[in-house]
Amino acid sequence: LLSASDCESLTLSELFALAEPDALARWERLTLAYTDSQGDPTLRGDIARQYPGLSAAGVLVAVPEECIYIAMQTLIEPGEHVIAIHPAYQSLHAVAAARGATVTRWPVLPTPDGRGWRLDVDALAAAITPRTRLLVINFPHNPTGHLPAREALDAIVGLARRHDLYLFSDEMYRGLEYDAAQRLPAVCTLYEKGISLSGLSKTLAAPGLRVGWLATQAPGLIARWLAYKDYTTICHSAPSEALALIALRAQAQILQRNLDIITGNLALADGFFERQAGLFGWPPPQAGSIAFPEWRGPGSVDDFCQGALDQAGVLLAPGAIVEAPGSRFRLGLGRRNFAEGLAQLEEYVARV
Repeated sequence: LLSASDCESLTLSELFALAEPDALARWERLTLAYTDSQGDPTLRGDIARQYPGLSAAGVLVAVPEECIYIAMQTLIEPGEHVIAIHPAYQSLHAVAAARGATVTRWPVLPTPDGRGWRLDVDALAAAITPRTRLLVINFPHNPTGHLPAREALDAIVGLARRHDLYLFSDEMYRGLEYDAAQRLPAVCTLYEKGISLSGLSKTLAAPGLRVGWLATQAPGLIARWLAYKDYTTICHSAPSEALALIALRAQAQILQRNLDIITGNLALADGFFERQAGLFGWPPPQAGSIAFPEWRGPGSVDDFCQGALDQAGVLLAPGAIVEAPGSRFRLGLGRRNFAEGLAQLEEYVARV
């Protein structure tokens, strides 16, 4: 699997080895009761401390996908207009469309030299209409690994504030910047109508816990989300919340573990794409565990990916899975067996 979007998942024993005493004690005395609908107060407090100026009252704990669904159902009405970054995790635009909104896709563009990505903030400004209600962004970006400069984020926030729009920011990969100095502030701390989505699935290598959250300072939103959550999950899993607290309190160690895996694999990818420069375009990511290279060899990218699966047992994800036109495919950098998969892919490329 060379297209995984997450990092090598933690084992339960690895997680317990990182547990600090209070979080471990909470696990050991856990009862399998209903939990607080908004999320365990201690867990929400730990989450809120990641966002300067935010309190636990501004955090809702839910499954990450559920967070997107609840937000889109409560922030927009049929007939309103949404602008969403593209390509992207499908729910970031598809749920709004299913809600009855008109969705304009704001593209992440390759740089002229093909070695990076860029945003056209002027195009975003031009896309805003009187019916626009919501902007949806995602940094670090999935699937390109693009991380814009702070000035670009400030310009986006400025547009949202000028037009009184909600700004929904998917920050699931925040924390996996290769240069921590480039880390962007969370949108919920920058803007009074900003909403930050995050969770444990990507940065903390625990997707099986299904723990995510929405964080905001916008008045009234948490109450609206809680009312809607009564018709989705009502409350979260007690074991997942207890384990999430352990992971959050060990996040420095987990992030370093994941970054070590990613940067090691990134060096292998750099070498592969240098050797195969005639067949691939390689814009290295700046953050996160995924990249979006380009197939420049014969045939379509779909044919290339299907051949790699059928003949080499290597699974790549063509850009069509994120509705991206052209010849790109998603490459996952977060797994420990990356070297093995890449070697099999290189053998296949040499053979065919």
